[in-house]
Amino acid sequence: MEQETTLLNKIDSPADLRKLHPEQLRQVSSELRRYIIDLVSANPGHLGANLGVVELTVALHYAFDTPYDKIIWDVGHQAYGHKILTGRRDLFATNRKYGGISGFPKMSESEYDAFGTGHSSTSISAALGMAVAARERGEKRHVVAVIGDGAMTAGLAFEGLNNAGISNTDLLVILNDNNIAIDENVGALKEYLLDITTSRTYNKFKNKVWNSLGIFGKYTSSARKLAAQIEAGFKSSLLDKSNLFEGMNFRYFGPIDGHDAVYMSKIFEDLKRIPGPKLLHCITTKGKGFKKAEKEQTVFHAPGRFDRLTGEILHSPVKDTAASFQTVFGKTIVELAEMNGRISAVTPAMPTGSALNIMMHRFPERVYDVGIAEQHAVTFSAGLAAMGMIPYCHIYSTFLQRSYDQIIHDVAIQKLHVVFCIDRGGLVGQDGSTHHGFFDIAFMRSIPNITVAAPMDERELRNMLYTAQLEKNSMPFSIRYPRRKGTYKEWHTPFEEIEIGKSRMVSDGKDIAILSIGYPGNTVSRAIKKLSGENFSIAHYDMRFTAPLDREALHDIFRKFSHIITVEDGILSGGFGSAVLEFMSDNGYNAKITRLGIPDYFVEHGLPEELYKECGLDSEAIELTIRKMILEK
Repeated sequence: MEQETTLLNKIDSPADLRKLHPEQLRQVSSELRRYIIDLVSANPGHLGANLGVVELTVALHYAFDTPYDKIIWDVGHQAYGHKILTGRRDLFATNRKYGGISGFPKMSESEYDAFGTGHSSTSISAALGMAVAARERGEKRHVVAVIGDGAMTAGLAFEGLNNAGISNTDLLVILNDNNIAIDENVGALKEYLLDITTSRTYNKFKNKVWNSLGIFGKYTSSARKLAAQIEAGFKSSLLDKSNLFEGMNFRYFGPIDGHDAVYMSKIFEDLKRIPGPKLLHCITTKGKGFKKAEKEQTVFHAPGRFDRLTGEILHSPVKDTAASFQTVFGKTIVELAEMNGRISAVTPAMPTGSALNIMMHRFPERVYDVGIAEQHAVTFSAGLAAMGMIPYCHIYSTFLQRSYDQIIHDVAIQKLHVVFCIDRGGLVGQDGSTHHGFFDIAFMRSIPNITVAAPMDERELRNMLYTAQLEKNSMPFSIRYPRRKGTYKEWHTPFEEIEIGKSRMVSDGKDIAILSIGYPGNTVSRAIKKLSGENFSIAHYDMRFTAPLDREALHDIFRKFSHIITVEDGILSGGFGSAVLEFMSDNGYNAKITRLGIPDYFVEHGLPEELYKECGLDSEAIELTIRKMILEK
């Protein structure tokens, strides 16, 4: 590797990159692509998106004076090349590892990370704020937002474009168009961009206009004005529609080849001299330069460990035959849809990750992928429910935060029968603080009219999904579950209705009581099992619901036990443990309560077992808490 990367090894900052001759950018791009493949093959992370922007990354740092000029990556999982070129090449082997560098841009990590971007569609708004601030300070600073066509489907991106169009700021938006996010993009914007990129007549004419009038060179204002007028007219006539971006007062340029670093660097130099808001449309290929990643783009979005030469994905030598919660969800909802013709499913661009692709094959007309648009997903689901359908609105916990107002205003107030399937609850691992799902217990339980449930295992998930669609439970219903393997090989059991707000006793005891919610109940059971030979008598309750709480069971628990432990993989502030404390206070009980959960800070990235240990939620920590509480009695 040292011999192969002769140029890359000499680049410790973009200043080093800018010392090179423009023609050397192709070699840097080739070396950077190989470096990413080599490291990500052994240390899993996001591959396809990063390979697709190698040349774009090199050209940006070559043409712009970073970090003075600002580049905001949206979504930041394609910023690996950016990190490698900005002083983190030798640290990149720690990417996404516990204590290592983040897999996303992070302001506290580097001055080159202009803005933290773990969620999509934030770049234009953030970039506009920076550009306005620069203008107010009188700074000649360029600000660039790099946004994918998938992220462009979110409402926030259009809010930013709408505001930026009247801002009179030196803002450049680069639309990285590869026709895919994680799964294939959907929607009218995709078709619009496809029309532009596939119109041979328009592109041929555009090139002639640029070449003859020198639109990217030194030319007179009259020639520039004429070129713009001619091209604008042909955009409308040849594409049979007005230009969306120019309609929002952006100067639109493109589409151009996003895999030619030399050409793009020249384009950037020219665009730097053009004032006002501009949008450059770049066509790229996700997974570029690695055949398997180009061919299987969804798989190689984040493939895990793979052979860097053949692309073969390397599986763990220990085969786990248990199904994941996602698989159980995906297969169960198909069964329910076969039973109940009113059931539909909604996902904001996550059909594969959610396992809704299973239902897409069986009932394609009843699964709606709405693009990266969580707010729309919720209100769209509310509309379905208002017309008598039962939508299962599947959203990852961390992304559900983006639609909080819609949950309250459009679903809960109107008591509509929307089933929220909250995936990736708890600590998700290497994606870190932007992707952990530990706020949903707290923010969902505070909303009136919603049943808030969390299964301890995949059989419970299956039965909660069944219970949620029953006519008697035609109110908003949320079910949160983790990104994990289940506990049963034989999870496919007959459906059983679960009584709303009813807990279950996992084990009986008389010394102390442990109240758990959701998947951490399995960790509690393991800790209790370890202590079984030491004459401890520990009662364990799987509470199942945070709203409504099982008040009958809680009255019984507080009458019997003076020492109680609550366990949850959600934020402690306002979470399940807080609900138990509120119950105790409201009903005049007095007990010693120890709450275990996510502490009051943003947990960083690492393997889930490392993070649960850090938060005191692993089996050993729970065992230690039990011992300590029993000794205090």
